[in-house]
Amino acid sequence: MTVMIPAWIDGELQPVEKLDAHVRGLRHKAISVFVMRGDQVLIQQRAMGKYHTPGLWANTCCTHPDWNEPAQTCATRRLSEELGITGLTLTHRDRLEYRADVGGGLIEHEVVEVFTADAPADLTLRLNPQEVMATRWVTLHDLHADIARTPDLYTPWLKIYLADYADAIFGHADAAS
Repeated sequence: MTVMIPAWIDGELQPVEKLDAHVRGLRHKAISVFVMRGDQVLIQQRAMGKYHTPGLWANTCCTHPDWNEPAQTCATRRLSEELGITGLTLTHRDRLEYRADVGGGLIEHEVVEVFTADAPADLTLRLNPQEVMATRWVTLHDLHADIARTPDLYTPWLKIYLADYADAIFGHADAAS
């Protein structure tokens, strides 16, 4: 199945095949979600079958919206598809941009709509094994410390989010790091 994502070519937004956008390093739309439970964030370990960064830890979920799909609709859809999470209220935090080499000759150059959501203590997860191999709750402080100790276990974008955009994403919740 060919997945078309919104990417900019010569300053114009066009549908582009997802893998082609990454091979060419085209600037494209994306979403990222951070589900919080108090001072903890839910992170996921990407499935080994993912075409880039398999087995690495990332934020709660992320993807590219379908052509003409609103960012919040995409974020809600992806929480359900990857983790079986439904019913959370998403809060738009910011629009961020980053460019990162994700290995295998692929580049993520994303314009990302970032959302957060507060989870209840009894949040139920149903992992899609094609997308996610594990999850864990971790404080932002401990996540910063673990990334400093073992950076190769984390996706480039999660490291960028925490290093460059933590205040925009988490606000005062990140003050402990």
